[in-house]
Amino acid sequence: MILGLSRRDDGARLERIEATFQRMFTDDRHAFDLAMSALVGGADPSSVGNDLRTTDAKVNEAEREIRRELVVHASVHGGFDTPEILVYMSIVKDVERIGDYAKNLYDIAADGVVLNQGELKDEMLTLRSSISNMISEVAEVFHQREGERARELFRTGDKLQDDFDERVSQLVTGRVQDPHAVAYALTYRYLKRIVAHLMNVLSAVVMPLDRLDYFDADPEDRPDVGIPPDEQR
Repeated sequence: MILGLSRRDDGARLERIEATFQRMFTDDRHAFDLAMSALVGGADPSSVGNDLRTTDAKVNEAEREIRRELVVHASVHGGFDTPEILVYMSIVKDVERIGDYAKNLYDIAADGVVLNQGELKDEMLTLRSSISNMISEVAEVFHQREGERARELFRTGDKLQDDFDERVSQLVTGRVQDPHAVAYALTYRYLKRIVAHLMNVLSAVVMPLDRLDYFDADPEDRPDVGIPPDEQR
């Protein structure tokens, strides 16, 4: 387990931090589901926009709550817990960014685009479900600090990112043609960023502080997580 702040006389505060992280994940998934309901499911963007913005604001406030709690914890326990505090400070930004990319997905729908037709329709519906589930699974793995499940999710995330890159390449070169090719390409890029931030969170479960946040890079350029590069894709 990489994370393990001292609980000497501060157990309640650390439990609040962990609970707030879980609340952020729950709100991230809700924001993502709202955005995809408009972009892929055909929901009227005006019917979900206020809820999405309110949910994202809750994610942002939760990020600030965690930072405040960590500052207080640091003032109580000094340098003893500094590495762990820095880990939390790093990954809370990754969790917060998921909500931002949900808003980016929503913005495509707000421009009047619905990606529920053409040859990419079925794939997009599958991604809507699988990434929503992935947000909750990462939340659970992070909470339980399950290293082996984290490594399994790294493999899943790498496969998704490769697929996203291939789809974008097909769209921008015209190998796959669609009236909404630009919107599809943007959607794949935003989905890739969501997956990358989820993988960065997982890195906190299995990596030391100096090796966090490498999981939006190519596998061969990353620190070792116990998965050979040729098996990560």
